[in-house]
Amino acid sequence: MCGLIHSLAHAQWQAFKITQHGHSVCNNTGDPCDCAPGDATHPYAIDQQHKPDSTDSGRYLQAGATKSWWVRTAQGELAEALPALRERFAAAEHNIAESNSLLRYLRPDLYVVVVNFDVDDRKDSARLFLDRADAFVVTGGSQPWPDTPARWFEKPMFRMEDMTQLPEGLAQWVSGRLDLRPDAIPQPLPGAR
Repeated sequence: MCGLIHSLAHAQWQAFKITQHGHSVCNNTGDPCDCAPGDATHPYAIDQQHKPDSTDSGRYLQAGATKSWWVRTAQGELAEALPALRERFAAAEHNIAESNSLLRYLRPDLYVVVVNFDVDDRKDSARLFLDRADAFVVTGGSQPWPDTPARWFEKPMFRMEDMTQLPEGLAQWVSGRLDLRPDAIPQPLPGAR
């Protein structure tokens, strides 16, 4: 995401990191954490990141996002945050989100999936929507998993050898698919803020 935000900065991305957690357990590491949004009367939390730092939402700002949000819900409760998320999505022309689970509720203009064919440790959310991918970023292996239909992978694949570098051609492909040429990006009206 950071590479796309940086390479296509003229799109003025609004970025979203979505975390679904267990009870006081981080969904990413399994360690105790404080990312839970709180009690049942507050089933989700959405916080705007205001300064670049080493968190995912902070890295999006470092890459050039105009706004960055951290969305937290209980596991399986992302629907609770959808009205607030839709409001934020409507506030920007170009949104980019790190989430497979959003596909349960929304149809994005583009869905790019990062895969490592050497590792068969796929999230359930990734397995569920793999066939809806528009393109793949491949970080390892060369052959798709044998338990998935080959036709799912008859889409553009961009090899990412160096995890710090955007795969060659990906930014151009995304730009073309979304018509993100600098002259195609809507410009604010004179005097608008």
